[in-house]
Amino acid sequence: MRQYYVYLATNRGHTVIYTGVTNDLRRRIYQHRNASQEGFTKKYRVGKLVSFEVFGDPYNAIRREKQIKGGSRRKKVALIERSNPAWCDLWAEIC
Repeated sequence: MRQYYVYLATNRGHTVIYTGVTNDLRRRIYQHRNASQEGFTKKYRVGKLVSFEVFGDPYNAIRREKQIKGGSRRKKVALIERSNPAWCDLWAEIC
């Protein structure tokens, strides 16, 4: 069964919170960490995985991603701090 992930990533100073959706979390975070894709995450050096949720279908994952993206920074911080209060990099957890 395929899994889908909604994830939040940040930069070293935690000044940016990026929300994304993917079906391969390890590959996607690797791309962010190595700045291999042009765009927002490369420009702001977003490569630290701080939160993720797992879904069984893409529709619910996309719906959740949009819900998070539509929320305030304060809501995103609260979401991160519920499961990861120290904002640890979760890269090792998914490898």
